[in-house]
Amino acid sequence: MEFVSVVILVALLEYMFFGLATGQARQKYEVSAPATTGNPVFERTLRVQQNTLEQLVVFIPSVWLFATYINPLAAAILGIVFIVGRALYFQGYVADPEKRGTGFAIGFVANAILLLGSLVGVIIAWAT
Repeated sequence: MEFVSVVILVALLEYMFFGLATGQARQKYEVSAPATTGNPVFERTLRVQQNTLEQLVVFIPSVWLFATYINPLAAAILGIVFIVGRALYFQGYVADPEKRGTGFAIGFVANAILLLGSLVGVIIAWAT
């Protein structure tokens, strides 16, 4: 379970990095708070941060439940896949919204496997 804990911490650090990148873009493109529009690069950076937060709501409990009911090592590996997917999503989306698809798909598939696997694991544990 320690690997899973580390993966969750790395995912949270990645999210903090996205938040810092959003703050830097806000300064660079002179988008004064509380505005959330202005420069397209700032808006894309902000969207990555917000989209990642939305994904973390599913990711964190799913990776933990998957580790508990299915397999901790598999959960950690899927968690790393999720983190890499989010990094690719960040890189692609900020550069050009049309390039966000691969990163999104990688992160989404990892999250879906974690969530569905957790559901199956809980049902099996409950049924036995």
